[in-house]
Amino acid sequence: MRFSSIAASALALAPAVVSAAGTGGFSLGTKKADGNCKTTKDYEQDFDAISSNSGIKMVRGYAAQDCDFAKNVLPAAKSKGFKVMLGIWPDVEESFKLGTDAIVKVAKDYTDTIYAVTVGSETLYRGNFTGEELKSKISEVKAKLPKGIKVGTADSWNKFADGTADAIIGTADIILVNAFAFWQGAETNNATWVYFDDMAKAIAHIEQKAGGADKAPEVWNGETGWPTATGTDYDKAKGGLKNAELFYHQGFCALLRYGYNAFYFEAFDEPWKPASIGDNGKAADETTWGAMKSDRTPKFNLKCA
Repeated sequence: MRFSSIAASALALAPAVVSAAGTGGFSLGTKKADGNCKTTKDYEQDFDAISSNSGIKMVRGYAAQDCDFAKNVLPAAKSKGFKVMLGIWPDVEESFKLGTDAIVKVAKDYTDTIYAVTVGSETLYRGNFTGEELKSKISEVKAKLPKGIKVGTADSWNKFADGTADAIIGTADIILVNAFAFWQGAETNNATWVYFDDMAKAIAHIEQKAGGADKAPEVWNGETGWPTATGTDYDKAKGGLKNAELFYHQGFCALLRYGYNAFYFEAFDEPWKPASIGDNGKAADETTWGAMKSDRTPKFNLKCA
């Protein structure tokens, strides 16, 4: 079953009919609640909490050099049976080089633990690069890593759907499509449909540009989620514990049941984060997007039935 061959509205309403569930993962921060960098022991405790509460064994990061993420997380992942998607932040040349070097240093020792490497997160959405420029960055990283490590990028669903990312198709081994019904301002009762529809549009275009699903790169939902704090609203999307729990199970888990791979943003709350400004010009609280609190206790049932 493919998104390009089934209506998103049917996906939102019908029961799962695939024989195998997709792989789930969590975005994982590099800092503890107080803002200090995590150690390998901290990541081991993170993995114990993620595994016991959700059964998930996959995480992704964004900048391999940040708090020595690659160096510290990979030994913990290997010991706990996890896979990791490492990230490179290529927006400026210094961070691109530092991230690439951090991964190259550990890649040969952890080839089986590194599931993939993403070069950039929403760089096309922010306008940091053209598609051709990002393609060049991906190619540069691929040339430096051992065979068997997939290299690609993550970006907003609309940049895949509208053709902005076309240049990377054929070069990227893996594509992460970020899709947040919350940042679309979706009401809770419409959030799953919006989420699936965004993914459908992105995947359909990727498959069309690649010349068919069998020729397309591996595609994941790179990020989705919902804030749990009441008052963290965006247009008609209302933050809150109950709404987050509903979206987790009716959106994220539903996508997995249909056989698609997806990352939930994020594993743990990050209370150290400062407020940011959303596209609507209002302050956006990004501290309560965790499926678990910063002390690693789950906010609701995290096992997808």
